[in-house]
Amino acid sequence: MRNKFKVEEFETFEDFRISTTKRIFDVIFSSIILIILSPFLLIIALLICIDSKGPVIYVSKRVGTGYDIFNFYKFRSMYLGSDKKRSELSELNQYLINKHSKDTSSKLKDTCPECKKLGYPCSPLLFIDGNQICENLYLQKKKLHSTQTTFFKVKNDPRVTKIGKIIRRTNFDEFPQFINVLKGDMSIVGNRPLPLYEAEMLTTDQWALRFLAPAGITGSWQIKLGGKNILSEEERKNLDNQYAINSSFWGDIKIIFKTIPVIFRKSDM
Repeated sequence: MRNKFKVEEFETFEDFRISTTKRIFDVIFSSIILIILSPFLLIIALLICIDSKGPVIYVSKRVGTGYDIFNFYKFRSMYLGSDKKRSELSELNQYLINKHSKDTSSKLKDTCPECKKLGYPCSPLLFIDGNQICENLYLQKKKLHSTQTTFFKVKNDPRVTKIGKIIRRTNFDEFPQFINVLKGDMSIVGNRPLPLYEAEMLTTDQWALRFLAPAGITGSWQIKLGGKNILSEEERKNLDNQYAINSSFWGDIKIIFKTIPVIFRKSDM
């Protein structure tokens, strides 16, 4: 039995359950993939054992449809204890670097344009470090320099093993997720299930819509990467919402075909 990550319920959850056609396709497709690739997957498992100590399969808690929590499977690509070192790499987070780079190109002025336009403070005045600033401008500046991001990704992550780099570059570390599909935790196509710390930041009405769609191995934002190594947070969130609203069986088939060339795209994840 899967646990609930959030008590809040959405009446529309019933409308986003996986259709019978989609579920049958998921089971057949996953079974075929696992049977055909089983010798290759055994070789990967052996190489992981030889390369470093630890379990072959990495199991983590992920949040899927309707904020349900389930055990998410991947081939282990990091050294043991890597999860505890995540905070040490926060400054290397690509989403944070991109956010700051974008923010730097659009710095806020020291004088609030709204106050200047009105001729009087547009909001209550605050005194910060001896300086006077209206509350609206202060909140905008605070948001601009925030170090908090929803997603986490580090380029050339030092926690990744030698074999881990290879299976991540080729996305072979994702293949155990076909077991999640057979169990019913996920679908072949959907919105990526998120770690708990990321899902906690997407509970507002604006972004919670993405949890109405099935959790998937591949989806809209994976095939939208194109020549870019990373999408912005805003792009990822919008694509997830769009999939929840507009998903269809034949749309999923198109995404699967577009995913094939993406599998071998170089990745730093």
